[in-house]
Amino acid sequence: MHLKSIELSGFKSFAKKSDFEFNTPISAIVGPNGSGKSNVAEAFRFVLGEQSIKSMRGKKGEDLIWNGSNDSLRANRASVKVIFDNSRRMFNIDFPEVSIERVVHRDGVNEYLVNGSQVRLKDVIELLASAHIGASGHHIISQGEADKVVSTNPKDRKAMVEDALGLKLYQYKRIESEKKLEKTFENIAQVEALRREIAPHLKFLEKQVEKLAKTESLRTDLIKISQEYFKREDFYILTSKVALKEERGPIDRALEKLSKESAEAKKVIEFESGLSEARKVRDDLTRELGKIEGLIMAEEKSVASEESKVVSLKDVEKLYQEISLFSEITKIFERVKTFIQERRGIVEARRPQIGELKTRKSEIEAELKIAREKEDEITKAEKAVFRIMSEEQGLVSRLNLLKAREEKIALEEAEFKRELEEVGYLAGAEALRFQVFALSEEEMTSEPRVKQEERKRMLERNKLRLEDSNTAGGEELKKEHAETSERDAFLARELLDLEQSAESLKSLIKDLEERLATEFETGIEKINKEFNTLFNKMFGGGEARLILVKTESLVEEGEKVEKVKEVEEGLEIKVSLPRKKVKSLMMLSGGERALTSIALIFAISQVNPPPFIILDETDAALDEANSKKYGDLVEELSKKSQLILITHNRETMSRAGIIYGVTMAGNGVSKLLSISFDEAVEVAK
Repeated sequence: MHLKSIELSGFKSFAKKSDFEFNTPISAIVGPNGSGKSNVAEAFRFVLGEQSIKSMRGKKGEDLIWNGSNDSLRANRASVKVIFDNSRRMFNIDFPEVSIERVVHRDGVNEYLVNGSQVRLKDVIELLASAHIGASGHHIISQGEADKVVSTNPKDRKAMVEDALGLKLYQYKRIESEKKLEKTFENIAQVEALRREIAPHLKFLEKQVEKLAKTESLRTDLIKISQEYFKREDFYILTSKVALKEERGPIDRALEKLSKESAEAKKVIEFESGLSEARKVRDDLTRELGKIEGLIMAEEKSVASEESKVVSLKDVEKLYQEISLFSEITKIFERVKTFIQERRGIVEARRPQIGELKTRKSEIEAELKIAREKEDEITKAEKAVFRIMSEEQGLVSRLNLLKAREEKIALEEAEFKRELEEVGYLAGAEALRFQVFALSEEEMTSEPRVKQEERKRMLERNKLRLEDSNTAGGEELKKEHAETSERDAFLARELLDLEQSAESLKSLIKDLEERLATEFETGIEKINKEFNTLFNKMFGGGEARLILVKTESLVEEGEKVEKVKEVEEGLEIKVSLPRKKVKSLMMLSGGERALTSIALIFAISQVNPPPFIILDETDAALDEANSKKYGDLVEELSKKSQLILITHNRETMSRAGIIYGVTMAGNGVSKLLSISFDEAVEVAK
């Protein structure tokens, strides 16, 4: 058996996990109306990749998930897993058993798994297409769709037949090839547009490259001249800077020394205000000294005058009168002595004052000495400052001369750097590698400066000639020309590859169309043969066949309706019943239409048998006699394909090896009950 089992979990009314095992050629699913039998057929459509929720009796993906009941919570996802036996390599996958699972969540997200590995929907469809299985088609006939093959339009009927013949894979390849061919033509147009776009620029670049080739000799000459000039100029600047540095060193050191001496001298004179202050102090002390000396002289003269002064007659007479009163000589002597001491006390009273004045004189003389020494020191400092200023002026004069020479050298160095930059821009980095130019130090030293000036003028002339040739950015221009040429060549190769690919795709599409036409023609012949045979069995005679018809389609362009040259192909059913003259399918009764559709479906299935066929109540319109014929056809068809029958017909049930009963309790959950007749027979034996 190709189909081993299908597992439903949370799908529609199958709230709990339910397993259907198909280990017999014919399996039947029975049960009362509304119990959930048809949900099994829809589960097959779902797991095989059906994208139309409407075809599974829903509006959105959430409608496929168990929605709960009074005693059962709703599910958050629904999953269906079908398992195939791949021992005969029905699928192009290296596994003995292939499981395909699809899961839908309440947010509408779908997951597809093959043997437990997550894959894309496209992968599932391609895998199933290799085994002539799809989500819809002749091998899954849902409830009420048995008449579809008869009542549908010719174009859709042709599509159903093509799907049954296994041409869907070729059609898919053809559509993919046509898309690739269309994309290839778009790429060709884009590549051609790109080549047209870069062609003028490429032509311009070629002219510029030719111009560059002509000016290459100018660049070579400039490099040669500039290398010698730069070598000599660099040597001249370096030697001049070294000489100036050697000359400036002693001057800077002398200036630094003088600066320190000047700072010390200025500290002594306190920035030119110390000398005047010192002279003022000296003058004040001198005047005070003279004053003190005058006072001393006056006091000494006064003492001398007192010492040599004659006592007045009046004082003597007064003394005599006092002495005459004494009778004792001792008292007389004492009084005379007292008189003399009084006179001497007057003189001695002035002597301490003279001593103080002399002490003050000594202090002033000491201060005056200090003031004179400070004055002398400041005077010497001023002389030192004048000397230092004079020496500094001489050194600054020499330094200014050196600075002028340094500025000249700096200007020459700046000019040298500017010339380096200009020549480097014009002639490239090679011109800047002047150090490698063969030139000895003696040659550079012995040459007069005038020759270097002549060489500079020659360099300027060559620079102007090279600038006039517009060679700036030459390397970038060459690089751009090479890149553009390479891109044009690449586009040319791409265009050739695309044209070859287009031819290959055209050839492939032609081969596919021829293959489709051949396979379709051969398949129609086989289907017609089987269709006619089965029709005869069902009706006891008559004739039935499919006829290829072509119809023109109309399209509206503005207000006009024009016929398109392309035509649509379809399949019409022509039947001829025994003992009746029927000109159209519309004239058939419901039972006759059912038998015709069953005959056609079985005929299609026998030509290119799918691994399994699901028939959902396709025998509902048949009477007892035709049900027996239907049962015989089912047994015949089960030899080529595995059949899963959803039916109420007892005759159909009798042909099944296993019957699954689907029931539904009051909570709306579908439940299973299985009876295996094959196992029962084995047990009975």
